[in-house]
Amino acid sequence: MIDQLFEFVQNHPLLVGAFVVVLIAWLAYEFMTGNHGVSTSEATSLVNRDDGIIVDIRESKEFKAGHIAGARNIPQNRLDDRLTELDKFKDKPVVVVCRHGQSAGAVVAKLSKAGFTRATKLKGGMAQWQADNLPVVKK
Repeated sequence: MIDQLFEFVQNHPLLVGAFVVVLIAWLAYEFMTGNHGVSTSEATSLVNRDDGIIVDIRESKEFKAGHIAGARNIPQNRLDDRLTELDKFKDKPVVVVCRHGQSAGAVVAKLSKAGFTRATKLKGGMAQWQADNLPVVKK
């Protein structure tokens, strides 16, 4: 297997070089954006100790199937219309939750631009929350 990898690298140096450049650029971008999220225990602490809130950006159907207790459901595609609902939390922790923790970063960036100083995302999203066997509310 390793022999085949080395053979591929020798036969396709431009392709491998392009891949390495793209990988480094992506890692640099992720490092510079800085907000890598909080773990489930850190999110719980932010809500309990610092009076933070959970904003679930999944669609209503997914939210009703199971969500974090006390979470507010504001689907990602309706965030711009409903951003005023969160104005009173601009100085408090806002933990953004999505399905797997991938789309929450864009929402955190949008919230930060709107003046939310302590916005962050939940690493791994609801998938991680459920994997950690934490309670889920179903409506």
